[in-house]
Amino acid sequence: MTVVSSSAVTTGLAGSWLDGAPKVTGGPEHVVINPATGAPVARMALAQTSDVDAAVASGRAALRDWAGATPAERSAVLAKLAKLADEAADVLIAEEVSQTGKPVRLATEFDVPGSVDNIDFFAGAARHLEGKASAEYSGDHTSSIRRGAVGVVATITPWNYPLQMAVWKVLPALAAGCSVVIKPAEITPLTTLTLARLATEAGLPDGVFNVLTGAGVDVGTALAGHADVDMVTFTGSTAVGRKVMAAAAVHGHRTQLELGGKAPFVVFDDADLDAAIQGAVAGSLINTGQDCTAATRAIVSQDLYDDFVAGVAEVMSRIVVGDPEDPDTDLGPLITMAHRAKVAEMVARAPGEGGRIVTGGVAPEGPGSFYRPTLIADVSEQSEIYREEVFGPVLTVRAFTDDDDAIRQANDTTYGLAASAWTRDVYRAQRASREINAGCVWINDHIPIISEMPHGGFGASGFGKDMSDYSLEEYLSIKHVMSDITGVADKGWHRTIFTKR
Repeated sequence: MTVVSSSAVTTGLAGSWLDGAPKVTGGPEHVVINPATGAPVARMALAQTSDVDAAVASGRAALRDWAGATPAERSAVLAKLAKLADEAADVLIAEEVSQTGKPVRLATEFDVPGSVDNIDFFAGAARHLEGKASAEYSGDHTSSIRRGAVGVVATITPWNYPLQMAVWKVLPALAAGCSVVIKPAEITPLTTLTLARLATEAGLPDGVFNVLTGAGVDVGTALAGHADVDMVTFTGSTAVGRKVMAAAAVHGHRTQLELGGKAPFVVFDDADLDAAIQGAVAGSLINTGQDCTAATRAIVSQDLYDDFVAGVAEVMSRIVVGDPEDPDTDLGPLITMAHRAKVAEMVARAPGEGGRIVTGGVAPEGPGSFYRPTLIADVSEQSEIYREEVFGPVLTVRAFTDDDDAIRQANDTTYGLAASAWTRDVYRAQRASREINAGCVWINDHIPIISEMPHGGFGASGFGKDMSDYSLEEYLSIKHVMSDITGVADKGWHRTIFTKR
């Protein structure tokens, strides 16, 4: 795959990666667009459903040797991949910025180094496949646990963090000894293709990591429902995730889903107000709000409410929206013009349901799918903007009366991915961490993630974990081995089945 400038767009580029090499598929031509400019970045042919069979067969053929490699051998390959990814950081940053429009500062300081760190983590985790100690739980047998690769993993990743999401899904699978067929979002495939190339250069055997750039409606559906995969993983919207799970269920595939979110941001009356204001802006605007863990529902003590709203509005008004390649830019565009229209329409409906637009709510003039940071106060608990995932730079604010009401409002959602609580009181903090139903609860912060800790949610946010050793568990099968230690042919329990004659 080659990235090209808008003035020199070429056709016939390999949009997929199969058997350790670039693959030009026979589907319709597809153009990757820079959402900041509307200019083409790359042209390639999409994969077709017929390519799914070839990719899965490739993964199946490569599975035995890779799963049979020692943990140390797998670890060495992944460690080399981490080194190569780090050396290719400038390429990965350029591709990520061009295909997503995210600010170069975010790609440079968050997306790419975080992905490299995650690769490095799983290179080490590949050697830590602990199991239960052998023991005689029955007097006549020794029981032990064997842990092995699940098999061929089909994974579908989103457009908001293309490189990071590919790493989160692919690396624990590879560490566990699985082979992978990944379908990245067709609008942002560039860094996934580069990751596959780097993996081959690192010594990953051909066929262990295959990439199909195709549409979700056909290639994604065919991959999730393929009879010869063993597991399906998906990151994306809740609506699409349910379709993926339904397709996987036809063959009873194991599934792992990281879906949408509507994260509460609870500010108690003893919180550091300035910290909460700064945290709310950062937590709601990261990646232009296109983040399933982004702060979207600020639930604020009545005593701090007015000052919080004023403070957030003031900071938002100073956010620099513009060229993603400019290091001074804070906020890039939304991923497409269609997505911007969806966000704008939701914001436009908010006043009719009681919301008050304090700042933002407009798209700046000029090219690109930009949208101003938006703060909506006084929202109703039943309003669309408060309950539904917006996936844009929009923060809503509601007041609460007491701690019970704060926790109630935080949990009044079908989602359960992430949340934060802001307080100086250790007992309040502990209560919030216990009682808010979310896979991650930050205290006096919102957004930071680390490779050593798991990421995943409850309810409409899906199930299973990314990152950490908990993620590795998703890709391992557990086998009980029970061995007779008596050497006796005529066992006593046989008489339960038949009388000796």
